[in-house]
Amino acid sequence: MSFLIDTLSKKVGFFTAILAIILALLIGYDATMRYAFSAGSVALQELQWHIFDIIFLLGLSYALKHDKHVRVDIFFASYSAQTKAMIQIFSMLFLLIPFSLHFLHGSYEMTVQSFLQDEVSSNPGGLGYRFLIKGVLFVAFVLLVLQAVSEIIKAYIKLDSKRNLLVGFVFIGFFLAFSALDMAFWIDPLWLMFLLTLALLMTGFQVAFVFAGVALFFALISDELGIHALDMLPYRVYGIMGNVTLMSVPLFILMGLILEKSKMAENLLLSMGKLFGGLRGGLAISVVVVGAILAASTGIVGASVVMMSLIALPLMLKHNYSPELATGSIAASGTLGQIIPPSIVLIVLGDQMHLSVGDLFKAAVVPGMILITLYIIYILIYAYFNKEVAPAIPNDEPYAEVLKEALKVIIPPLLLIVAVLGSIFAGIASPTESAAIGVLGALLLAFLNRQFSFELMRYASIEAVKLTSMIFMILIGATAFSLVFNELGGDTMAMQFFQEEVGDKWMFILIAMAVIFFLGFFIDFIEIAFVVVPILLPIVHAFGIDPIWFAVLIALNLQASFLTPPFGFALFYLKGAAGNLVTTMQIYKGVLPFIGLQLLALLIIVLFPNLIYLFGK
Repeated sequence: MSFLIDTLSKKVGFFTAILAIILALLIGYDATMRYAFSAGSVALQELQWHIFDIIFLLGLSYALKHDKHVRVDIFFASYSAQTKAMIQIFSMLFLLIPFSLHFLHGSYEMTVQSFLQDEVSSNPGGLGYRFLIKGVLFVAFVLLVLQAVSEIIKAYIKLDSKRNLLVGFVFIGFFLAFSALDMAFWIDPLWLMFLLTLALLMTGFQVAFVFAGVALFFALISDELGIHALDMLPYRVYGIMGNVTLMSVPLFILMGLILEKSKMAENLLLSMGKLFGGLRGGLAISVVVVGAILAASTGIVGASVVMMSLIALPLMLKHNYSPELATGSIAASGTLGQIIPPSIVLIVLGDQMHLSVGDLFKAAVVPGMILITLYIIYILIYAYFNKEVAPAIPNDEPYAEVLKEALKVIIPPLLLIVAVLGSIFAGIASPTESAAIGVLGALLLAFLNRQFSFELMRYASIEAVKLTSMIFMILIGATAFSLVFNELGGDTMAMQFFQEEVGDKWMFILIAMAVIFFLGFFIDFIEIAFVVVPILLPIVHAFGIDPIWFAVLIALNLQASFLTPPFGFALFYLKGAAGNLVTTMQIYKGVLPFIGLQLLALLIIVLFPNLIYLFGK
């Protein structure tokens, strides 16, 4: 049974990967026809978001099959195979499957209602048979339940002894009985909800399933709410499905993965290393420059850190660079994709805060440039006063030849960056259209570098589906969590605290930034953006704070979360790629100065908010 289910998920995953390529081509074609020939089609535009929906919804089960649904692995990484198997069983049985079954009931009713009403597009010339795309929601969660069953079977087979599993079931039974007696509400349900979520996240359960399962659990046991509190969830998710801004997420991911596989980063690093190698700290500076270029062309933190760890770290250590400076510059530069457009963080924040992604991209350019400048200044000063940590590297090649070679490598990705970001900044194209053009441009660069192949397309499209589905499953879980949290009065409690207890906008900003920075030690930016930001948004408006400025502050803060020891994700990426070349303590020491620089950049933007509008409002 498990084999058959996995086979089905695999075939569905390949199908969605093909659709990801088709989506980029369709949007590129549609944008070209509209802007060049003034020939648009409403039906074609609606077909695009239908394909986008199919990609991330049907990809949910495929991502689960490959264990791509992110978890906080602080403790999970050190668990035995037996413990990991038990957590997988409990996660599927008590979090994912109950939530999915309830969601299936709601999505089935929504689809049937659409069918009976013969619902069609509200736009003239749009697509009919709206029940078909709503039915994809139902199909997606059927596949997700089936894959959950497969994961339970595979995890159960791994267990040598079933005794601990039985003990776990007994413990969960007692907990559920305790909750059913209302004894759980001896403390405020909001705090209990928060504590249970935090405990499950720290234990290693998948983030998306924790948010979804906890939401369902508290809706069930709360006398105030009941299970009907989540009846509108399928309609909320359908609203997400129609969000054109979020359609750019899989496209930017796809663009980044194509560029990663086409060896653009490797060529950039080697050329920049030669260009700046004659300076003390030159290799570290080249890492910062390449990190900035990768950030502006890919925006994928994990890929950037891993690539530079594999290519630049051995080179830097070979030339007697301090392991601390080498690892710190690689980790910090790899996270520039969090703030430099086109950033997935900014797209998500734009959606959650109801802001123009183009405006956020413009606002983030100067903070990104400030960070790059601070990194380079720090490296130059540090290398000047500590000559042994970053020695200059002599090069016999004529500098003119080195510069010529470097320009040949830099110009193509820079042209792609200008085409993608320039079209957004100029208001010529939307982020989604620019992302599609970016995919086509990345394919062209891969072809010019003689790296284009079926294997490249297969890898990039499949990984894009996995990453996209992971992000949107967290969004679905976070939507359910926020729905229940707000129904229990969480938003009101937060508003009262900041308006009555704090009462000052600057104190609110300080506390909000401190909370986000603290949470960044433990959980990923996606969960923070989907869960914490919607709680803060009404308070931002109540205090009259510029939401674009506040969003940039959050993005800078979230970037720092990638570096904060001991749980920053960039540190895990770096250590995993570096192996035994450096120790964990050397990585921790290396990133501390760069965390300080990120907080300094945050302070600069706090003190001089108009800097974010240098490229226009």
